[in-house]
Amino acid sequence: MKGLLVRWILSALSLVLTAALLPGIEVSGVLPALVASAFLGIFNAVVRPILVIITLPINLLTLGLFTLVINGLMLYCVARVVKGVEVLGFGWAIIGALVLGLISWLLNLLIGDEGGIDVIDLKRGKDGVWRG
Repeated sequence: MKGLLVRWILSALSLVLTAALLPGIEVSGVLPALVASAFLGIFNAVVRPILVIITLPINLLTLGLFTLVINGLMLYCVARVVKGVEVLGFGWAIIGALVLGLISWLLNLLIGDEGGIDVIDLKRGKDGVWRG
């Protein structure tokens, strides 16, 4: 449960950082960021798989790049539902989805399954091989 809470907070932080980096995305506070990240998680768990299956032929033709459009659509829909989060057009939603995904990925690399920060302690053995 702790891991879920930490990832939810990191998702909200990712949304706030994305809004700080892109002028076409605005988040008016911490509470809208938390609500939007919860909605984004729900949309990505329920609606996104259906859209990926429906658009599978287009996704195959574009070698998976159409998934970025689907992610942008999810961000745009969340911005329409949550007050305090604005996306100034679908183009900004696509760019925002890309930036949001990268920031979330980088932050989630640091977090383990239990919600703690993962540290890998590497030591070089006498044979010169690194072991964790």
